[in-house]
Amino acid sequence: MKKYSKFLSNFTDFIFLEDEPQEADIIFVPGNGFPQMAERAAVLWKEGYAPRVLPSGRYSVLTGKFAGVQAEIQKYSGEYETEWDFLYDVLIKNGVDGQAVLKENQATYTYQNAIYSRKVTDAAGIEVKKAIICCKAQHARRCRMYYQLLYPETDFMICPSDVGINRTNWFLSEAGIEEVLGEVERCGKQFHKIVREL
Repeated sequence: MKKYSKFLSNFTDFIFLEDEPQEADIIFVPGNGFPQMAERAAVLWKEGYAPRVLPSGRYSVLTGKFAGVQAEIQKYSGEYETEWDFLYDVLIKNGVDGQAVLKENQATYTYQNAIYSRKVTDAAGIEVKKAIICCKAQHARRCRMYYQLLYPETDFMICPSDVGINRTNWFLSEAGIEEVLGEVERCGKQFHKIVREL
């Protein structure tokens, strides 16, 4: 493994981004079935890093329905129709004022999370100069790319959560390898059309 360390570091540094949080205008939470990202967003909101939180998501375009809660099922045992319903419940149960939570419950994949979130903030008249994104650790690069594309003038801070795959262990399991290298592939494949339209 040691002889491949520089090679692995290239993938690791590309995918796993993390920033120190700073005061921002909003916290984005891309849709998923894990509570950790919304829990992190709740902590940041309560610490005063941003006045609003915008979870985004309907369900995966691949399944056509909410895939269910992926962790801490005993704590979040409700019947959720969409990722937004689930993430909203996580935020409320972790002390976020419901009035501070914006709603986007139509997105079915990450690019739509960014597209529809932009529509929500525009409709609300929110100028997003600085934003925090709370996402899965292995989803950080693609989230930043998509949200930066929709908010080109915004300064983004990535505040990820570890849901089992992280920068120190991803190459030690088949699941980690598949997920992280899959992210590398998607960062190229999904941007073919976007780059051509620029």
